[in-house]
Amino acid sequence: MAAVGGAAEEEMREARASEDEGEKEGDGEDEEEEGESESEESSVEGEDEDAEKENEAEIQRLEEQLSINVFDYNCHLDLIKLLHQEGELVKLRRARQKMSELFPLTEEIWLDWLKDEIRMASENSERDKIYDLFERAVKDYICPEIWLEYAQYSIGGIGQEGGIDKVRSIFERALTAVGLHMTKGAAIWEAYREFENAILETVQPAAGSVPSAEQQQTVSAQLGRIHVLFRRQLGIPLLDMEATYAEYEEWSDEPVPEAVIRNYKKALQQMAKCKPYEEALLVAETPKLAEYQAYIEFETKAGDPARIQLTYERALAENCLVPDLWARYTQYLDRQLKVKELVLSAHERAVRNCPWTVKLWNQYLLAMERHHVEHELISENFEKALNAGFIQATDYVEIWQAYLDYLRRRVDFTQDSSKELEELRSAFGHAIEYLKQEVEERFSESGDPSCTVMQTWARIEARLCNNMQKARELWDSIMTKGNAKYANMWLEYYNLERAHGDTQHCRKALHRAVQCTNDYPEHVCEVLLMLERIEGTLEDWDAAVQKTENRLARVNEQRVKVAEKEAVLAKQEAQRAEQQKPSRAEKKRAAKKSRKLKTGEKRKADGDDGEWGREEEEEEEAEQPSKRHKAGGGDTLAEEEVEDMEMETGLFGKNMPTNAGLRPKEDAMVAASKWKDTPKTFHDSEKDNVTVFVSNLSYSMSEPEVKLKDLFADCGDVVEVRPIFTNKGIFRGYCYVEFKEEKSALKALSLDRKNVEGRPMFVSPCVDKNKNPEFKVFKYSTVLEKHKLFISGLPFSCTKEELEEVCKAHGSVKEIRLVTTRAGKPKGLAYVEFENEMQASQAVLKMDGLTIKDQVIKVAISNPPARRFPEKSEPAGRAMGPRQIYGARGKGRTQLSMVPRALQRQSTPMAKAENGMAQNPAVPSLPLAEEPKKMSNADFARLLLNK
Repeated sequence: MAAVGGAAEEEMREARASEDEGEKEGDGEDEEEEGESESEESSVEGEDEDAEKENEAEIQRLEEQLSINVFDYNCHLDLIKLLHQEGELVKLRRARQKMSELFPLTEEIWLDWLKDEIRMASENSERDKIYDLFERAVKDYICPEIWLEYAQYSIGGIGQEGGIDKVRSIFERALTAVGLHMTKGAAIWEAYREFENAILETVQPAAGSVPSAEQQQTVSAQLGRIHVLFRRQLGIPLLDMEATYAEYEEWSDEPVPEAVIRNYKKALQQMAKCKPYEEALLVAETPKLAEYQAYIEFETKAGDPARIQLTYERALAENCLVPDLWARYTQYLDRQLKVKELVLSAHERAVRNCPWTVKLWNQYLLAMERHHVEHELISENFEKALNAGFIQATDYVEIWQAYLDYLRRRVDFTQDSSKELEELRSAFGHAIEYLKQEVEERFSESGDPSCTVMQTWARIEARLCNNMQKARELWDSIMTKGNAKYANMWLEYYNLERAHGDTQHCRKALHRAVQCTNDYPEHVCEVLLMLERIEGTLEDWDAAVQKTENRLARVNEQRVKVAEKEAVLAKQEAQRAEQQKPSRAEKKRAAKKSRKLKTGEKRKADGDDGEWGREEEEEEEAEQPSKRHKAGGGDTLAEEEVEDMEMETGLFGKNMPTNAGLRPKEDAMVAASKWKDTPKTFHDSEKDNVTVFVSNLSYSMSEPEVKLKDLFADCGDVVEVRPIFTNKGIFRGYCYVEFKEEKSALKALSLDRKNVEGRPMFVSPCVDKNKNPEFKVFKYSTVLEKHKLFISGLPFSCTKEELEEVCKAHGSVKEIRLVTTRAGKPKGLAYVEFENEMQASQAVLKMDGLTIKDQVIKVAISNPPARRFPEKSEPAGRAMGPRQIYGARGKGRTQLSMVPRALQRQSTPMAKAENGMAQNPAVPSLPLAEEPKKMSNADFARLLLNK
């Protein structure tokens, strides 16, 4: 701005000088230039003033924003940038200081700050402040550039007392930190050697003079230092090592020792192994996390702790906000190096970079305890963790549990009372209050619905302090928080009473549990009866039996009512859906009307339709396994379902392509004649072993032969793809794929349920059902599976991975199967298989009633109902009995029962518990094997006339 103004003033002076000399010809031009200069100066000054005002307003806004939210990282960056632009050095220093207290600073921010402070430092007395700033900078991240800047700055203080030793100390620390850096470490080594060479020049005797013994000794010692630096560097795998070796040969008056050569060759070999990883980092895009992970795994296998640490540090410098990377690094330091200063420094940097990750805070607390840090410092860091701003309510429960575990380990429970015990009890009370007020206010939930903190406190009081009274008070508080309806909570308390209380309180707890439990009262009843069987009197046993029977009877009544209510609701829903759904006849009429409007042609003669019908029947006879496969990979649609698909314009509100839906009449005629003239291809059952049956494909799929051949090409050589069409040329959604080899067909089965054009494609073996009527691709179990859970009420958006994340907290999950429709749409149901029955039982107790994505799920032991098949018809002449088998669809409206009601067998359906165990029926039924007594016509007459 000053330069622009000075230039303008110079032009004005020249214009005035020319006027004084009397150059009249240029008077008009000089006046015009003077006017332009003045206007340009005023406009530039005005723009600068506006920019300054805008920047001042923006600075004020950013400062106000930081006063509201001091953890706004981007706001800090913008403020520092503006202050640096405006040259507000005092405010800039204060802004940088505040940001460094909250966050680790990047290499660029530190270098800018250091260079600004170095320019501002005018006296040697201020060097100590710069040194302190450098010490803070090298702690945030391991950066070669900062270390190099630190060492070069220290050379400026070489004239002070102990200056040379200080420089050498800083260089040695830099070599320890980044000397192994393959691409940037050589710069530190070279700078160190240059410094020592400069020192050598100062101690060399003057030319022509005779050096004294002391001078010779000093020169020899300095040469030794340089030799050592060369040899140390040549033993480390660094890029461009060959140039360093050549430089050493040229510099040294003596030949290179054999030991140095061996180390140099070994380092070359190591560099060759590491070079691919370094090249991958050079070409990779930020953040290079996968490349760094591969590099870390390589160095971990090599086993050099210093190189492993450096590789982790390089990765963290570019991925400082990745919590898992910090967790792996700190875990490595905890388990392998175990150096206190190094371990604690890494943990502190981890929580500063990712303060929102509770796992890092837990590891930090454990590391401080492991290295015997003062109690006050651990408590201080715990308070910092509470203010870190976790993103889940459960994170606060987890950090409190970690801190309470630490306090519990400090207590000597052999003493009746101690300062540490009182502090532990106070912390438990504070934790409960904190979760109730602070966490619930922020997240609208405590994060600890099962009161795990209070349960831990109760166990400590009962087991370690022998204070069962306090434990009972705590459990009374737990039950009043809505946990009295859960069987597992009562059983937890019962186990505690069983171990550290007395039988009276055990019995009292179980009686209350029988009365209050809503989810699994059967479990509580079993435990009560077992207690009375072992320790109770006859009166206790009678009371327990009566109480459990009454309770289970009420539970069964409630379950029957709920089932009836659900059935009524389901029926009403089905009726509403049926009313809203257009009838099949209406759809046909609409389709015919649409065809008429589109084509405007007359219908073909009835004889043609009959011919097409006969051809279709022949085609169906030619297709051996084209019948419906039940519950397997080879499901197909019945003919009526195909018709429905044809008559609809789209299942999901979208119009289907013309070749799959309602095509014009002339297209249908052409397609029909085409398929009519096509010779029929019969399936050869001898090729079943090299053929797979593919179904559930989209009816709108164009050129299925080409698409499926490409889809199955990876499985092996495809000989033929035979899609099945209707006589109208419409793809029926299934086909046969024949391979050259049997192993290719077996490999193709792995594509079962693969998503093809928005539908799961079913792939199953090709089997002639006429020859193998019992064949099924797979069959689900119909018996009680105690290691498998049935989950209902899942949100449709719940994925397999999300459900596995919930289930694996309760045991080892072997398999999860989400139940879907034929179109691949979720039904909200799932089967989860655990390693054993114990894990499944625990999962039922913990997961039933759990809320997932605002939906409450139901969890029970898997107990699928047995499939019902119609019985074979009885031979004529057999005595009539009260048969009530009416076929697969039940009794039709016109099927009247001709058996008197008095002969009809009365039976009460057995109530079924949620866990699959049937209760005793209220009314006993006749044995199924018992045959009704044969009756004469007179007997029938007496029954009908009530005689």
